[in-house]
Amino acid sequence: MSAWQEPSTTHASTSAASHLPPAFPSRAPWGTAGKLRAWQAEALEAYRARSPRDFLAVATPGAGKTTFALRIATELLEARVVRRVTVVAPTEHLKRQWADAAARVGIRLDPNFSNAQGRHGHGFDGVAVTYAQVANKPALHAARTTAAPTLVILDEVHHGGDALSWGDGVREAFEGAARRLALTGTPFRSDTAAIPFVTYERDAEGIRRSAADYTYGYGDALRDHVVRPVIFLSYSGDMRWRTRSGDEVSARLGEAMTKDMTAQAWRTALDPGGEWIPSVLQAADRRLTEVRRTVPDAGAMIIATDQTDARAYAGHLARITGSSPTVVLSDEEGASDKIDEFSAGDSRWLVAVRMVSEGVDVPRLAVGVYATSTATPLFFAQAVGRFVRARRRGETASVFLPSVPQLLALANGLELERDHALDRPRTAEEEGAEYSPEDALLAAANSERNGPDAVGPDGLQGTFEALEAQASFDRVLFDGGEFGTGAEVGSEEELDFLGLPGLLDADQVSALLRQRQADQLKGRRSVRTEPDLAEMDHRKQAELRKELAQLVGAWSRRSGQPHGAVHTELRRRCGGPEVALADPGQLEARVAMLRGWFVGKR
Repeated sequence: MSAWQEPSTTHASTSAASHLPPAFPSRAPWGTAGKLRAWQAEALEAYRARSPRDFLAVATPGAGKTTFALRIATELLEARVVRRVTVVAPTEHLKRQWADAAARVGIRLDPNFSNAQGRHGHGFDGVAVTYAQVANKPALHAARTTAAPTLVILDEVHHGGDALSWGDGVREAFEGAARRLALTGTPFRSDTAAIPFVTYERDAEGIRRSAADYTYGYGDALRDHVVRPVIFLSYSGDMRWRTRSGDEVSARLGEAMTKDMTAQAWRTALDPGGEWIPSVLQAADRRLTEVRRTVPDAGAMIIATDQTDARAYAGHLARITGSSPTVVLSDEEGASDKIDEFSAGDSRWLVAVRMVSEGVDVPRLAVGVYATSTATPLFFAQAVGRFVRARRRGETASVFLPSVPQLLALANGLELERDHALDRPRTAEEEGAEYSPEDALLAAANSERNGPDAVGPDGLQGTFEALEAQASFDRVLFDGGEFGTGAEVGSEEELDFLGLPGLLDADQVSALLRQRQADQLKGRRSVRTEPDLAEMDHRKQAELRKELAQLVGAWSRRSGQPHGAVHTELRRRCGGPEVALADPGQLEARVAMLRGWFVGKR
């Protein structure tokens, strides 16, 4: 068979596509077996009504984009609108996953196709390739695409803008396609690189934004019980590090500080040699044990920044759990087999690096640890998407985070729907405070942003040494709300949140979190009313100052008031001097008043 010949018979079946689980490769979720989900059926009708050459479907991770796309593919093949199918995916593992899903509906895709061979294997209806493959030889893929009417499925199409060569290669390769179906769970990018074959429309401010033909967001999917609700557990702690100039710096993760200081404190927390990582992994493993009481095969994954950290984190997990986790470091040979084996089994932990975590599609993952210094909305949404695939009603996802302002903002805004914007002005965050183009050019000339000593998400330059990293439980974020007032690792207060049942509806999660916080506040109040012979002891005074600081921080996050304004209001109402000069009785009064604010007594 020549490179451009077709298989003699097409066996694609819309009947089989109708019975593919709504979110392959998982089991059909609660209430959806044997039929398309409502959003899939609605999007399919929109596609049929227009029969467009280009169609962009935006659906949250875990919603079932693969099933939707394969249903369209089977209909187009049966109607002879197209004669072959090309799927473009971000990773090698996803190529295989697409081929497995397509085989179940009678579409035979060759995931082993290589640019060197130039043709797909005998008897296949098409190929599954990566964006990198396409960008490497776009002319080859253009010739294949125009040799016969082809449907091109662009999975996670935002990757088409990852590099100029990728975008240009995708355009060149598939300009001649009969049909193009673009899919994404995150239709936005951190930059303004245009995504191929995506329509952009100007908004009221004149900024071009991506326009989807059909959108099914996380909020919609959560209401339909298609995805799991996500409980974010954030951990703070005291960090100490040595700067490039040799100075030792200490700070508490999550407190207000400069961008560079935040990046350094964050880097210190993620250092495998500190205590923050093993403490958080221990907490996450406790949470996994609780979830597995009702979801016996539930698994967990930690996302690391690089291979060195991933191996070190795997060592910590082996010591904590007594067994070695599955480690997937890259798209090297055997990586897909490891993912498949983990997905089909019931072992506890998987370790992946940032660059391959998007290709990890394991429906049983229910607990995650976000241990990477990447803070773009695109990557954060994709990372959280690894844990939200619902298989039955009541499953929840738990994601552990460093208490970094950028990450907490992304967690609180998970349900916000976004579009990819072109022509937008650079944000203050991107340009830096008091941005000066001349200073920026000078800084760029004097720095090597990709050097071995780069720090944090922005590649802060300098010889850096993490010295100490202690962890403490900070708070829980769920459905736009925040719960908890801080606690030591291993304390009863922390265990209250780690021990939430593994099967809960979203409303039940909210109710239990509110109850946990109320119980903690009530418990602390009852303890304070007991006689204390050491009331004037300096240790007691230090404890009260610490508790007051935790409560002020929690109230500041809830109310939006600065810490200083909260302290000023407490002094106005309770009397007494500033915190450093206040006696235990004055501190007690302020703590009691703050507890009252949390339960609505103002």
